[in-house]
Amino acid sequence: MMKLSEDDIEKRLLQYPDWEYYENAIHAEFEFDNFKDCFSAMSRIAFECEALNHHPDWSNVYNILNISISTHDADGVTAKDFKLAKAIDSIVVPEDEE
Repeated sequence: MMKLSEDDIEKRLLQYPDWEYYENAIHAEFEFDNFKDCFSAMSRIAFECEALNHHPDWSNVYNILNISISTHDADGVTAKDFKLAKAIDSIVVPEDEE
């Protein structure tokens, strides 16, 4: 995978309003109603990560999920990261909010 330029990353982020680019990765924070809903989303995301063989740096505290994605082999953000962000968005962002 080729590392994307900052311009390309910023253009792609226009399609991902919940995501930001900084510290050589794309980042998002999602808030859920409670811990159970947050953990449920994390479980569904885990299956997508395995399917894509691409794993985020993430953490959660109660109902907040923080996710950072980059491609370590490319030392930056690649198209693979945006593919995972899209999969994550399809899980955590209800269709009526898109």
